Amino acid sequence: MSETAARFELTGSCHCGAIGVRYQTRFPVDRLNVGRCGCSFCRTHGARTSADRGGLLQITERPPGAARYRFALKTADFLVCRGCGTYVAAIIENDAKLFATLNVNTLDCRDDFDPAPPVVHYDEETVAERLARRFDRWTPTSILTVRS
Repeated sequence: MSETAARFELTGSCHCGAIGVRYQTRFPVDRLNVGRCGCSFCRTHGARTSADRGGLLQITERPPGAARYRFALKTADFLVCRGCGTYVAAIIENDAKLFATLNVNTLDCRDDFDPAPPVVHYDEETVAERLARRFDRWTPTSILTVRS
């Protein structure tokens, strides 16, 4: 099986379990690209994020579900659990398709990642540059809402 066809599956959830994640990626944990965004939101949440354009992310919301928060350039929805306050992922939409970057702190294997990956800053990006980068790099995503 070629590396591009391989799928590594990682699972996890927010602290209270209301938002579950299943991350299928082409890379094993030790080769996943993980970074820390330098914005105030991500720093406040201690986020370490990962995306794989060739992967798949499934987010499952159960009550109380996620609040969607937008700030600054308002180009993404940041999903934060209404129950426990965990920042799970940031999502964007393009042509009715969703893409996300996942906060690896929600994964069951969170301790396998570098506790202090490189900090990246995107302050100089225009809206068009930010969206282009995200559409090019973020993970194709689906969100399933369970009502019960």
